[in-house]
Amino acid sequence: MTQRKVIVTIAPTGGMAHKSQNPHLPTQPGEIADDVQRCWNAGASVVAIHARRPDDGATCNVDIYRDINTRIRAKGCDIVLNNSTGGGVHGDMVKPLPGGRWEIDWGERIKGMDAGAEMCTLDATTLNLSFDGREILMDTPLSKGRELAAGMKARGIKPEWEVFSPTHILQDTTTLIEEGHDEGPHFINLVLNVHRAFQNAMPYSPRHLQMMVDTLPKNSLFCVSGIGPSQLEANVAALLLGGHARVGLEDNLYFRQGELATNVQLTERIVRIIRELDMEPATPAEARALMGLPRAGSARPAFALD
Repeated sequence: MTQRKVIVTIAPTGGMAHKSQNPHLPTQPGEIADDVQRCWNAGASVVAIHARRPDDGATCNVDIYRDINTRIRAKGCDIVLNNSTGGGVHGDMVKPLPGGRWEIDWGERIKGMDAGAEMCTLDATTLNLSFDGREILMDTPLSKGRELAAGMKARGIKPEWEVFSPTHILQDTTTLIEEGHDEGPHFINLVLNVHRAFQNAMPYSPRHLQMMVDTLPKNSLFCVSGIGPSQLEANVAALLLGGHARVGLEDNLYFRQGELATNVQLTERIVRIIRELDMEPATPAEARALMGLPRAGSARPAFALD
């Protein structure tokens, strides 16, 4: 019987945490590329990249993304490159609104599509976020979700759909898929346990995860991001439900209570668990085959591989 292949995504940086919270957090292009290579050697097949400015502020600056992507490929690393169009909650990504509120800048978000990655995150959701005493609006009405989806298709980019509740699957994600903006298999990342900071997000529990899996569109693959202390449990539950796993300091700064993690530690642990369950981490080539990469069409991203 052939072992089931599991796509392991490493999310090394994110657009929220700072080095003051965990000194192992890679924020500069060289640091990110070095960490990605180590995680690739440990069994990761996809990397979810967030760019940072030299001062560590979040950005979707195309030049910084291209620098990161170039450095990773220069190491002979064939990991699937996935650039964020969510960005983050500080740096270039936020602008003030009237009344003391803030907004994640749409003009900055869409820059993430233009750095040559073969995948990009697609948050087809509107959320209110709470960070560092700020209320931050991530405004993505269907028209903007459609702009992101169409922009990715035109560039040959495969979307990774980011969802935080069953409604995000049943409404905008399914609507955009049914409009033809993504060919199956659809790769959908279920983000759980960020409900204290993201309004309308779901806490993690096995029952909540099962409910979200039950609402997925046909011909979908799912990955699970368990935020904070739920990362390990959510990933194990995802494996048992036939899904894929995401780890990394973007989602969880700790290896266990009181012990700060590294990206490599988190990758090595989930790979050990996958193998103990008699599964096998997918190679990047196998991950591309599972997800339908390269995407069909005339456009081909600069960093895409067969």
